[in-house]
Amino acid sequence: MATRAATPWGPADLVEELTIQQQAGAKRFASKVQLLETAKGQRLIRFSYTGPGGGARGPVTLRERDIGRLKAALAQHPALAQALGMQI
Repeated sequence: MATRAATPWGPADLVEELTIQQQAGAKRFASKVQLLETAKGQRLIRFSYTGPGGGARGPVTLRERDIGRLKAALAQHPALAQALGMQI
């Protein structure tokens, strides 16, 4: 497991990571959620997935304030908020 990650806000250290193993028919893959921290102490959340060959694909990184914007936006999307367990 890598302990550093490149982000749009500069390099960040991996603080925590969780992996969810998934399967669709014969296809196996995993979704990852990582908590990263920059040298300035900024915390970032990164979502990605890995295919059978490994390597992260489609990483999307959100800053803490982006998570706040997500929570605020979910007020206008109650079904999505409920599915995420983030009722406002």
